[in-house]
Parts: sequence; C-alpha cells; structure tokens
Amino acid sequence: MSERLAKEEVYEIFPVGHIRRHDGRTTLEILEPYVPALKELDKFSHVQVFWWFSEFDDEMYRGITQSEHSPYDAPVLGLFACRSPVRPNPIALTTAEILSVDPEAGVVEIVNIDAFDGTPVIDLKPYIPVCDRVENVRVGEWAADWPQWFPEEGQGLED
Repeated sequence: MSERLAKEEVYEIFPVGHIRRHDGRTTLEILEPYVPALKELDKFSHVQVFWWFSEFDDEMYRGITQSEHSPYDAPVLGLFACRSPVRPNPIALTTAEILSVDPEAGVVEIVNIDAFDGTPVIDLKPYIPVCDRVENVRVGEWAADWPQWFPEEGQGLED
C-alpha cells in the first residue's frame, strides 16, 4: 500500500456486473447476488452506469492530478475539471439508453457505452431528470462548442 493511501481511509468497491460487447450488442451482465436489484429498472429509459476504468487502475495513474494531453483543444486541466480515465480513483460514469432489461437473466441491454468488453460495473442508477439534469450550465471555453444534448446513439468507445 502506498504511503498516500496508508494515511487515508480505504474503501472497498467490488463489481456488481460486467460490460459485454458481443455481435454488435452492448449489455450489462449483472452478477447473480445483485440481479434482484434490477426490479423496476425497465420502467426507465436511461441508466447511469458507474464503472471502473480498469485499464487505468495503476498506482502511477492514481498519482496524476492534471491532464496535460487532452484529445480536445483544451489547456492543462485538473483531473476534477475533465473526464480523463486517469484519476485518483478510476471511477467512470456514463448515461446510457436502456433497450431492454431481462431481470431473470440479469442482463440490461443498452445502446452503447464508452467502456471495453469485460469492464467492471460498480453501480447502476436510473436517470431521473429532476435529479440529473441542470437547466443553466457553464462549461470551460474549450468545451463550449460541444453539443448541448447527449447523442441518440449513446457514448461509445469511438467518441
């Protein structure tokens, strides 16, 4: 354990499922103990998927605090001002459209997600506009020309 972590509280996070990409479909395969947690998720059009940037779960990445190599025309950003996978805790959040929920099989089919096959899912929350949408927002100048709304085709790896 690093000296940095030894001085702080440590929390345990474990997967509740995994992202699967197969035959042009993207699904969230939920582990058996958590399948009952899918009850009523099919009543929602979108889900917020909290997932682990497992490709960047390395002590080297966890110590970086600024993103100097942005794929966008952005200045050097603090990691809390960007969505870089390099983070102190490699937690990611993607909102995805739900295509179907199979509560018996523990499978949620979604339109797309910006994560690799096999990526651990650490939590799901329904997208609820009153909780998750903000009417008047401000963003950095480098992101000012980004679209105002989430793309219909979802957020994919190619984005």
